[in-house]
Amino acid sequence: MENYIIIAVVLLIVALAGIYIYKAKKSGKKCIGCPYSDSCAKSCGCGCGCSQTESK
Repeated sequence: MENYIIIAVVLLIVALAGIYIYKAKKSGKKCIGCPYSDSCAKSCGCGCGCSQTESK
């Protein structure tokens, strides 16, 4: 029984992560983990490859 609960929780986490990624990509985000991902174009130096400059 415990195994079924663990499997269900893992599947739920994977499904929710997949839905998040799908929605983010559909909304136009190129680098999902970057705070500037909605206006990303490449190489800003923040480590994800987007074009926005980091405000320090």
